[in-house]
Amino acid sequence: MGGAPLPLLETPRLRLRELTAADAPALLAIHGNAEAMRWYGADPLPDLAAAHALIELFAGWRRLANPGTRWGLERKADGALLGTAWLFNWNRGWRRCTTGYELAPFAQGEGYMREALTAIFKWGFAQMDLNRIEAQIDPRNEPSLRLARKLGFVEEGLLREVARWGDAQHDLLMLSLLRRDWLATGC
Repeated sequence: MGGAPLPLLETPRLRLRELTAADAPALLAIHGNAEAMRWYGADPLPDLAAAHALIELFAGWRRLANPGTRWGLERKADGALLGTAWLFNWNRGWRRCTTGYELAPFAQGEGYMREALTAIFKWGFAQMDLNRIEAQIDPRNEPSLRLARKLGFVEEGLLREVARWGDAQHDLLMLSLLRRDWLATGC
């Protein structure tokens, strides 16, 4: 990472790629939807300009001291942007990073995010030499918790009032996926 081009990843149904300015309307449809963003950890985007700024912010992650990589999830069948998924806050010395993801409501329940995260985690363990991937998930977000557990994440504890959005403090569950657990799944 560190400013390098975003690696293109492919799965049977998805192309995981760099977000571009052309993705701003689809990103706004997801990030501007208050209901879709209730678990995300940020307030909804107000307009298209904010979606463009978000795309620039994500691209800038690769230039940070503790870089991050955020892929757009494009459905191969029709080119639709379904959401994003990422690895960020990479601590090379500790061999750990954090993951996150969001998916458009119309694409939920189809297995797209599991497919995408499987490819991303495989890449992260191999290319970033990770030993640990962390996820912080709102304890009320049952679909995300189910997905994390299916991928092998283990709950470690509750982070009390660790996040703030929507003018309120929120608790998040800390979960982690270790390299040895990932390898044991056969992925």
